[in-house]
Amino acid sequence: MSREGNLEAPTRHPLDWKNPDFYDHAKTEAEMERIFDICHGCRRCFNLCNAFPMLFDAVDESASGELHSVPKSVLWDVVDQCYLCDMCYMTKCPYTPPHAFNLDFPHTMLRAKAVQFKEGKPNFRDRLLSSTDALGKLASIPVVVQMVNAVNHNGVTRAVMDTTLGIHRERILPTYTSATFRKHATPNESFPVRDGQRTPGKVVIYSTCYINYNEPGIGHDLVKVLAHNEIPARLLEKEACCGMPKLELGDLDSVAALKERNIPLLAEVARAGYAIMTPIPSCTLMYKQELPLMYPDDADVAAVAEAMFDPFEYLSLRHADGLLKTDFVKPLGHVSYHVPCHLRVQNIGLKTKELLQMIPDTTVNTVERCAGHDGTWGVKSEHFEMSMKIGRPVFNRMKEDEPDYVSSDCPIASRHILQGMKEEREKEHPISLLRIAYGLE
Repeated sequence: MSREGNLEAPTRHPLDWKNPDFYDHAKTEAEMERIFDICHGCRRCFNLCNAFPMLFDAVDESASGELHSVPKSVLWDVVDQCYLCDMCYMTKCPYTPPHAFNLDFPHTMLRAKAVQFKEGKPNFRDRLLSSTDALGKLASIPVVVQMVNAVNHNGVTRAVMDTTLGIHRERILPTYTSATFRKHATPNESFPVRDGQRTPGKVVIYSTCYINYNEPGIGHDLVKVLAHNEIPARLLEKEACCGMPKLELGDLDSVAALKERNIPLLAEVARAGYAIMTPIPSCTLMYKQELPLMYPDDADVAAVAEAMFDPFEYLSLRHADGLLKTDFVKPLGHVSYHVPCHLRVQNIGLKTKELLQMIPDTTVNTVERCAGHDGTWGVKSEHFEMSMKIGRPVFNRMKEDEPDYVSSDCPIASRHILQGMKEEREKEHPISLLRIAYGLE
């Protein structure tokens, strides 16, 4: 029975990553063939990422026009085109569990990536780019940070990076800062706790690698918005990378090691009645979905997932509880707002859009489509052109009506979108737009 005839919501089975069969090449390839054959017969996902067009073209161009005549190597090429955005599972596929076909394309690709990692496929570049915490700590050292930023923005050195590392010379890279968020953040815990029916009245901020090392201003704006709403907040005592970059690489052992560093501290604050807030959707999703699927019987992981909030999810619930200030003093005009994939798959609705539309004299052009960058995937030389192609409809939609602000909950997607729009303007994270609307300095 397809989902159209099934009243049950799609469910996700736990990831059986500790089973030795999970890493068996032949068994993984057989499961890929089963999944790909179903996808070939359906083709509903033809307009998502490049994994599906590559698969369907390979089938159509094969001797028989069926999957069995497609070279095995091409099946693994399809894996490289998947960046685990989850949109096929969440928005398109009629064969996800509880359907008997039990089709989970993203987690099949994750299994294949894990097999490739065990077989040593990822190169130095892939391991480097996915080590966001270590890279950020090194790149944010005073003096080193100036050198790193100069190298990342110099045409000659970028050409060398393209040919030697495989980081595309035209990809605009993030800037690093020695004034990291965790060093300079000043959250205020002195406000009285006002628990709502839907929300805890105190917050712990899990800053994420990106906010800490690349765009601390977003974190500072979050602190200001929380303070304006008299919500006591503090930083997590210490933190490491959430593990999403390593998950996308298939390095599940590193994901497990990061989980052991983060979950005990996060579970402690969750059980102490704090909401845990992350300003990056991928990090939020890691704790809400991916770790619970890897550790379905871990009570600490479950407690963290329950306490984890996207900022606009939390603020919208505060508004529903009558506890959010709406004393906006500055209109935003026309905002082009992109909803990143890792926010869409959290199934919380368009909370960012809803809150921004509450600001007087503000209109929001909302674009719900993958921008094509996805973490480190669009940085790589072999994927850059495709990432720009995937994002082209988003770039065009975001340009409509000459927006005053270009925004996405994912700052990496925002930078990618601005590059595709070919416009000289600053992007603003939605939480920064909220700070502007409140008139906060």
